[in-house]
Amino acid sequence: MQKLVYYVASSLDGFISGENDDVSGFLFAGKGVEKYLEDLKGFETVIMGRSTYTFGYKFGAVPGQPSPAYPDMQHYIVSSDLTFENQNSQVHVLPADLNEIRKVIQNSATPVYLCGGGKLAGWLLKNKLIDELKVKLNAVLIGNGVKLFEGVTSNHRLELLDSITYDDGLVLLNYQVKY
Repeated sequence: MQKLVYYVASSLDGFISGENDDVSGFLFAGKGVEKYLEDLKGFETVIMGRSTYTFGYKFGAVPGQPSPAYPDMQHYIVSSDLTFENQNSQVHVLPADLNEIRKVIQNSATPVYLCGGGKLAGWLLKNKLIDELKVKLNAVLIGNGVKLFEGVTSNHRLELLDSITYDDGLVLLNYQVKY
C-alpha cells in the first residue's frame, strides 16, 4: 500500500489557516515554496476535505473541476453531501469511510497527498492512516483558526526524516508517523 503524506503549511503555533480561512501570513513564493511545488510532481492522487476543496474557489478553482494547483492529480474529496452539476472525471467525492480511503491509497501508483484540512487530518491520524507529515513551517503566529490536527487528544510519536531551513524563515520538516 502507498503512503498517505500530509503535506501542509503551518504557523509556528500549529494553525493551517487563521480565522475566516486567512492564510495571508504564509509564504507563497521563495525556495521553500518552489521545493513544495516540485515535490507535488511525485503525487498522482490528492485527498482533501470538503472545506479545503471549496476554499480553493477563492483562488480560481471551479466547482467539480480539479484544483488549478493540482491539475494532473486525481482528486478525492471527503464529504457526505457535496455534489456538482458539471463534475470532471478527475474529481471524486468519497464518504468519510476509512475503507474507501484505504482503497484510494492502495490503488494509487504513487504516495497520496493529503492536502487538508485539519479536521480530516485529525480523523485520519486517530485512525492511523497518515504515514508521513511534511510541514512547511512558516515564521508566523496566527493565534486562532484551523489547527494542523483538529480533535487529536492523544500523543503521537514522530521521527524526523529531514529538515531544510530557507533564508526567508520557512522550515520544511519531514516526519514519519510512528504508531
